[in-house]
Amino acid sequence: MTKKITIAIQRKGRLYDDSKDLLIKSGINFSTNGDKLLARSSNMDIDILLVRDDDIPSLVSKGVADLGIVGQNVLAEQAVSNKKISAKSVLSLGFSKCRLAFAKPMNSKLRSLKNKIIATSYPALVKKFLKAQDIKAEVIKINGSVELTPYIGIADCICDLVSSGATLEENNLIEFKNLMDSEAVLISPVSYRKINDKNILDLIKRFEGVINAAESKYVMLNAQTHSVEKICKLLPGADSPTIIPLQQQDKVAIHALCSEPVFWETMEQLKSNGASSILVMPVEKILN
Repeated sequence: MTKKITIAIQRKGRLYDDSKDLLIKSGINFSTNGDKLLARSSNMDIDILLVRDDDIPSLVSKGVADLGIVGQNVLAEQAVSNKKISAKSVLSLGFSKCRLAFAKPMNSKLRSLKNKIIATSYPALVKKFLKAQDIKAEVIKINGSVELTPYIGIADCICDLVSSGATLEENNLIEFKNLMDSEAVLISPVSYRKINDKNILDLIKRFEGVINAAESKYVMLNAQTHSVEKICKLLPGADSPTIIPLQQQDKVAIHALCSEPVFWETMEQLKSNGASSILVMPVEKILN
């Protein structure tokens, strides 16, 4: 690459770990040092900005960063609350999946949000949701420990990020309404000619290759020639399997790239339909 590209990612936490993993698998070598906010790739003309996640949409909108990795929830909140934010999602990354949902105490009889007090770190999204549903309620912004607010009398319910639901359970809360699903996305400025730059497009292609490989599996097996058609239909998401003749005349080897997960049930179906020596291997990268 001949022109420097700057990518903004969260400086710590799960999103940082997943973002770093994506960059490294895409061939970008870099290391972080203490509290430094800038890391330079050792093998590509790329700078990595290590910042707070809620700063990323602004940095990308202003062109300080060419690309950014951030949760859809953060991008959506800032797009609603700040008219100066002009960043768009260009690729869903498939990690850091969660949902922004309403939750109430387990012993609460609350059935509706009408005239209730809602505590949240995402006031703009909650207000937008309430307006669209024509619901009158009070929204109070809380930056941390949102789960405590119903128990100290500040709110009737909360709207917060939910992943496994363990945090809600620990705080005796139960989810009752979903506002939006979220995952990490790659973002760029809305009106930015540089997104057509070949170097950036090639980099996005690399990201796509890593993402497509995440759930893909390479399957190899042997089968009788009369079972080939039936077995190929069972291979999940396989486009055009490779059929290789074996030394034994009535047997072939079938190799297939499966774009969907291959579960034990699938392997058992393959075996019951005549497949043998079934081998399922992970795929590290795919370049279409």
